[in-house]
Amino acid sequence: QVQLVESGGGTVQTGGSLRLSCAVSGHFGSNFAMGWFRQAPEKEREFVAAMSWSGIRIVYADSYVKGRFTISRDKSRNTGNLQMNSLNPEDTAVYYCAASTRGNPIASTLRRVETYDSWGQGTQVTVSS
Repeated sequence: QVQLVESGGGTVQTGGSLRLSCAVSGHFGSNFAMGWFRQAPEKEREFVAAMSWSGIRIVYADSYVKGRFTISRDKSRNTGNLQMNSLNPEDTAVYYCAASTRGNPIASTLRRVETYDSWGQGTQVTVSS
């Protein structure tokens, strides 16, 4: 199992940007995938973006983040990133990175919470109007 530590959350005004990072430690193989989810108060955890560590599969929550958020990874540093631009108050939530070390998930399964077997502690993102 891997361990994940997020960083980079904070408070920004509408239209601002933040970059979240997720440091990965532990052993993982070539089928590793990282996802980002978020959870606002009194709402269910929802998918934001995910990618296979190879970079072959990249998926976004098209309806509310595509075009504004960009997922990436730095293999040399074992770090995943989520660049968030044009933030609005609806983006306010705790953001979690998650790791999948099982199987070889396809794009549709990367959107599912149950695909992931390790989770970070979460980082708060607050967007003020």
